[in-house]
Amino acid sequence: MSAAQPTPSVSQEDRLRADLYNYLGLILSAAPDGLLLSQTAGLSGDDTELGQAIGRLAECARTTTAPQAEREFNKLFIGLGRGELLPYASFYLTGFLHEKPLALLRSDLSARRIERAPNVYEPEDNIATLMEVMGGLIVGRFSNPATIEDQKLFFNRHIAPWAGLFFADLETAKTAMMFSAVGSVGKAFMQIEREAFRLTPA
Repeated sequence: MSAAQPTPSVSQEDRLRADLYNYLGLILSAAPDGLLLSQTAGLSGDDTELGQAIGRLAECARTTTAPQAEREFNKLFIGLGRGELLPYASFYLTGFLHEKPLALLRSDLSARRIERAPNVYEPEDNIATLMEVMGGLIVGRFSNPATIEDQKLFFNRHIAPWAGLFFADLETAKTAMMFSAVGSVGKAFMQIEREAFRLTPA
C-alpha cells in the first residue's frame, strides 16, 4: 500500500490570480445582483494599471443599482436578437458561433474531465466560462492544482488569442458604463497574464 501523494500547495499569489479570474467569470456570467455590486464597491487597487482599473470599477459599482446593472448587462450581451458584444471565442476568432475554437475547447475540457453544469446552456467558449475554468485550474477545483506549464498551455490555447480583444471591446462599448470598468480590469489582467506566461520557461 503506497502513501498518498501530497496535494500541491497553492501560493498566495496564485490564489489572488484565481480570485480575479473567478470574479471576472462571475460578473460576466449574469447581471450582478446587489450583493455582488456591494462587494465590488468594496474593492481597492494600487497605482498599477490593474489597480487603477479595479479602483475605477469599485467607484462605478458604488453608483450603480442592481436594476441599472441588469439593463446594462442585457444591452451588452443579450439585446433583441443579440447584444452589442458576442463574448465567444469562436465568434472572435472565426466570425461565427460554434466553430473550431469551441470544438477544441470541448476536447480539452473533456480530457480534463471538466463538464458543463446541466443548467448551463451557453457554449463553453463563453468568456465567463473560460475565466471560471482558468481560476479553477489554478487552485485545483477540478483535480490537483494545474502546473504553471499546464496553465500556460490552456491560457495560450483558449484565452490569449481573443480575450484581450474582447475586454478592449467591452471597455469601449457604446452601452457599457460600469462594464466599461470591468473591461479595463480584464484587459489589464490579460496583459499581465500574457507577459507572465511569456516569461515562463517552455
